[in-house]
Amino acid sequence: MAKKVNLNTEVTVFLDEQKHPLRQEIEKLRSVILSAHTELMENIKWNGPNYCAADQDRITMKIQPPKQIQLIFHRGAKVQKQPKDKLIKDESGLLIWKENDRAVAAFKTDKEIESNKTALIKIVKDWISAAS
Repeated sequence: MAKKVNLNTEVTVFLDEQKHPLRQEIEKLRSVILSAHTELMENIKWNGPNYCAADQDRITMKIQPPKQIQLIFHRGAKVQKQPKDKLIKDESGLLIWKENDRAVAAFKTDKEIESNKTALIKIVKDWISAAS
């Protein structure tokens, strides 16, 4: 049985207003992210769904422009000292690294999300642990 995820009603209403062409993909990503880590809380930040652990921003979904959905993995808005190495190991190749503590994964289709679901769950878990 799949884990129950707590979708934030404010995020759902925000997304309803967007009438986004990739809404199905956004919903799948919301569920995958929230099912990956029980401590994650969902809100709206930077004009998209955002995920916090212990009140610290960790993953932000960039939904504009509406050609793809990007997941930005980060350690919050404040600049921090860069770690010597990449924050996590990503054997899947999903992450495009911008800094050692900031990476992006991009998805265009439901099929892409589904075929990378296991890797994405591992990335979310690893990121939340490493970024804390």
